[in-house]
Amino acid sequence: MKLYDCAMAPNPRRLRIFMAEKGLELPRIELNILAGENLKPAFLAVNPRGLLPTLELDDGTCIDEVMAICRYLEELYPWQPLLGRSATERALVESLQRRAEFDGMISGSEVFRNQHPQFAERSIPGSGGQPIPAIPGLVQRGHQTIGRFYGWLEERLQRTPYLVGEALSMADITAWCAVDFHAWIERRIPADHPATQAWHSALSARPSAKA
Repeated sequence: MKLYDCAMAPNPRRLRIFMAEKGLELPRIELNILAGENLKPAFLAVNPRGLLPTLELDDGTCIDEVMAICRYLEELYPWQPLLGRSATERALVESLQRRAEFDGMISGSEVFRNQHPQFAERSIPGSGGQPIPAIPGLVQRGHQTIGRFYGWLEERLQRTPYLVGEALSMADITAWCAVDFHAWIERRIPADHPATQAWHSALSARPSAKA
């Protein structure tokens, strides 16, 4: 197996943290999203959507989308489970991961891609190089959703140390990467959110934070 990666991008980082927490290493091929290397013919021949990360299996099968890759790896390497250890946990991880993805990751991407000049004609990932113009009005909507995201995080983390109870899960990893990605758009955890601040500090001290 080999992994097509981008060190600066938040979605590939989610997968790298997932792998680091499970002690997994894979050969990686680095592509620069800002420079559009993921939209060059060489990579589009691997993944016509141009999405990173992409996992290429030994038989040539390619899997994109972070959660699809995580599910595949969790099936192969079930130790240190990050997608839930019971039916209830798995459902909660899926639900809360999805909320963190939509309200944290995608809203941050809306702000970033719709105001960054290098994404003026590629405002949505996965277009395979087809021009998709930026929509400036989505920047304000993204910021509004980020505000709701932080309110939800604080409320949840006041009750449990992690988003799904007592153990780190993919829900935390997605929310964590969203928070760090927001630095690119000059958003931070609000000062009056102590539970979220403590959670983020604890996660940032983990060895996987360097992945």
